[in-house]
Amino acid sequence: MTQPVHNRRERLLTAALNVAERGWHVFPLRPDDKRPALHGEERCTRTGDCVNGHLKWEQRATTSPGRIRYCWEFYPANIGIATGPSGLVVVDLDMPKTKNKATGSGDTPCGVTTFKALCERAGQEVPATYRTRTASGGQHLYFTAPTGIRLTNTAGKLGALIDTRAWGGYVVAAGSTTPADRYEVTDDTPVAPLPGWLLSLLQPSAPVRVERFAPLVVNGDRAALAAMDRECDNVRNAPEGEGNNTLNRCAFKVGRFVAWGDLARHVVEEAFQSAGQERGLTAAECHATIRSALDNSIRKARPRDAA
Repeated sequence: MTQPVHNRRERLLTAALNVAERGWHVFPLRPDDKRPALHGEERCTRTGDCVNGHLKWEQRATTSPGRIRYCWEFYPANIGIATGPSGLVVVDLDMPKTKNKATGSGDTPCGVTTFKALCERAGQEVPATYRTRTASGGQHLYFTAPTGIRLTNTAGKLGALIDTRAWGGYVVAAGSTTPADRYEVTDDTPVAPLPGWLLSLLQPSAPVRVERFAPLVVNGDRAALAAMDRECDNVRNAPEGEGNNTLNRCAFKVGRFVAWGDLARHVVEEAFQSAGQERGLTAAECHATIRSALDNSIRKARPRDAA
């Protein structure tokens, strides 16, 4: 029998608070769905949390009990875990689209089978760590992310039906439900560090070199250039896990100089793009954040005399 909405909401709220107690950053998903329940950039009113530019689910994910209670106050939202801010790498072992759910059989081996074969080829045991069963019958293996290395999502890099979620990704937490089934913890073993042999397979083959932007000819006064350089340095030196937020905040500050005509927009965009990538953000992350921050800053810029 379907649970009353109030009971489902309370159950999911409790589950979200329990996840946050582990230090994992959560955000609401649509009820009985895997999609974020937060507004998209095209519908953003640039108010509240987004006053300085649109914040995406990864930036708004939280461990604050107060914010979590507010998000789950009115409806039974599923629970998303933002893996990057949570310091997690999750190996997602999926099921073939057509399968016998009871046996897991199908034309294509499931992700669990493929991962076991990968471990055997590497001469390793299947890692013992915190594990959940997904609504589709697959599995999520949770690992703590390595210090000082920024991993992003992968799709099929480890094998067919094996994805990973890190920075830029999220997973659905245990306790959430979909029309197919429920997400459940199957092994409450403490989360293990990501094994070195898996890390070696997930890391890029070679680090990407980013040339530091150095404007040679720029239309802009010295104060504007100095401000831009200072904010770019703030981005490069942002604390771990705060790179995107810092980029958004710093680009917003410099946007007024674009509105006043002191700096060309493309000069500012290129400078912050370089700074963001040096900090370890992806090119796509930088582009989207810089565009949003500058658009918002230019729209809100007051006349110079009033600033």
